[in-house]
Amino acid sequence: MNYWLMKSEPTAFSIDDLKAAPDRTEHWDGVRNYQARNMMRDQMKVGDQVFFYHSNCKVPGIVGLMEVVREGYPDHTAFDPKSKYFDEKSDPEKPRWFMVDIRYIRHTKRVVPLSELKEHAALENMPLVRKGNRLSIMPVSAAEWKYILALEKRVSSSANP
Repeated sequence: MNYWLMKSEPTAFSIDDLKAAPDRTEHWDGVRNYQARNMMRDQMKVGDQVFFYHSNCKVPGIVGLMEVVREGYPDHTAFDPKSKYFDEKSDPEKPRWFMVDIRYIRHTKRVVPLSELKEHAALENMPLVRKGNRLSIMPVSAAEWKYILALEKRVSSSANP
């Protein structure tokens, strides 16, 4: 099993939106970065565990857990001229963009903010906390996964409004 972190702006798609979706399942569409696409297309497998991360908000951080329930398949939004994710160069016969389906597992016991994640030496190699990493999808090691699950149970040492 692999572990991942997937970012979304809560105003675009939030952990609550996923929880409210039919069967608590939704496709993760609109990824337009080749490295993130490759991870979804080639590496994500059914059963992989995923942290849901809210970005570009007052307190960016990990807000929930989800799992991959369908492996990479063509992102249909790339073919729809009415979609904000439309890509005129994407061809259904040779799709350029892919997505996976994810299912809500639970909210974290508290938001685990980015500021707190950056405080822990055990997470210093995590792509999320490294400067300049702006990918919306990134791998998480098994050790980082366990560490963060333990962190969610602690009282934050960071200001957590």
